[in-house]
Amino acid sequence: MFGSGRKSINGEKTDTLIGKGTSVEGTINAEGTVRLDGKVHGGLNIAGNLIVGEEGAIKGNIKAENAFIAGVVEGNVIATSQLHITHTAKLIGDITVKNVIIDEGAIFIGNCKIITENT
Repeated sequence: MFGSGRKSINGEKTDTLIGKGTSVEGTINAEGTVRLDGKVHGGLNIAGNLIVGEEGAIKGNIKAENAFIAGVVEGNVIATSQLHITHTAKLIGDITVKNVIIDEGAIFIGNCKIITENT
């Protein structure tokens, strides 16, 4: 029950979980895979993967290796590998990414800068 580890959407182990009904103010620094189903007012610096669930909401800037967004983000996003914005997501802010996937129906208001090997 407790030691089994929680599985994320893509099957990876979730190292940090901010659950629905939880609200955090301030900057979060974490390693590994972070899943957010609650609310954060502040920045996220993730040395790994960030998953924002459909109920998740962030008001602040994000930096992660990979980011999977299904909720609401108001802030700039830097994804050094890949950013996936699902059909349920609303992202208001600029993105700097190596690879981006934006599903049909997603809301994205901002500018996009693609990271290349020479950037």
